[in-house]
Amino acid sequence: MKKTALSLSVLAALALGSASAQTTVKIATLSPLSGGQSDLGLQIRNGAQLAVNEYKAQFQRLGMNLQLVAYDDQADPATGTAQARKIASDRAILAVVGTLNSGVAIPSSQALASSRVAMVSPANTANQVTDRGLSNMNRIVARDDAQGPAGANFITGNLKAKKVYILNDKTAYGEGLAKEVEKALKAKGTQVVGNEGTEEKSDFSSIVAKIRLQKPDAIYFGGIYNQVGVFIKQLRENGITTPVVGGDGLDSSELATIAGKGASNIYFTTVAAPIEALPAAKTFAANFQKTFNDGAQGFGAFGYDAAKVVLQGILKAAQANGNKAPSRQQVEAAIRKGSFTGLLSGNVSFNSVGDRKAATLYVMNVEGGKYKLATSVPVRPVRQ
Repeated sequence: MKKTALSLSVLAALALGSASAQTTVKIATLSPLSGGQSDLGLQIRNGAQLAVNEYKAQFQRLGMNLQLVAYDDQADPATGTAQARKIASDRAILAVVGTLNSGVAIPSSQALASSRVAMVSPANTANQVTDRGLSNMNRIVARDDAQGPAGANFITGNLKAKKVYILNDKTAYGEGLAKEVEKALKAKGTQVVGNEGTEEKSDFSSIVAKIRLQKPDAIYFGGIYNQVGVFIKQLRENGITTPVVGGDGLDSSELATIAGKGASNIYFTTVAAPIEALPAAKTFAANFQKTFNDGAQGFGAFGYDAAKVVLQGILKAAQANGNKAPSRQQVEAAIRKGSFTGLLSGNVSFNSVGDRKAATLYVMNVEGGKYKLATSVPVRPVRQ
């Protein structure tokens, strides 16, 4: 009896010693978890959490306790930058999945650069996100200078529009996208009858009046679903059925909810594939629903993929470091130079500035509140 008790105590001590010997390794997500854009931000966080759940055992075998910590940037550049500084101060965090908004990514990645904390974005499209040449900033989605022309091509080729009214939300994302669309439309000889930025969130009556006067064949709005949905609702309530086209900021199931009965004749390009367009996503979608009691959307899948890039990068760096926890600098280099497989959206590798070498854009159509895939377009950045 005493021998058994002693043996158990020894085993317990060994187990405790083994547990205490584990090195805690963290990755962070940085996305809006509260506020008007939280639907997409939570998708990113939850997708990343599924990837962490899958990789925990691999890290455990190397003596590393893998954790995910989620930071709320509230879709606000100042908040995101403050959160980035908190991330930098936690030395256990080796890399970040985020952000949703380009306007948040730009200052946040700059704040993380000196600490060599790598970022892999599942969503940022503004050209300047990577054009600044930061060694820690990467993205797995196409840029505005690919998404803008794709939207313009759809407007002229599919919608046959001759006159277009352009709006943007006055953010780095919306302005950048609208600029690329305008440039592409003008190159095709399409008339831009209006082009303005607005931070309005609730009363679009003055803009609707201008649109009624100009009678465009299509409206392009570079913005986010929570703002654009209200605009569409008011546009339709005023009897204007003109097609509304946007970018991936409209890629949320909440768009149709906000637009209500007006959720028809809407199109948007998106860098995050709809789940049905990803053959490998069936199991992921089922796990997402089971784990979070919520349906997976495109940014959930791309949050998952971005996290897998981060986790594979950390494992590659650990392997090069004698199977021990790597430094942030080693992880940063491994992510930029690596080739990553087993992702829902296909294999990933980055060019010299952190752009994905081969990406796909999707055009979605919303009719009667229902979303369906219209077409897809393969794209590549200018630099390989």
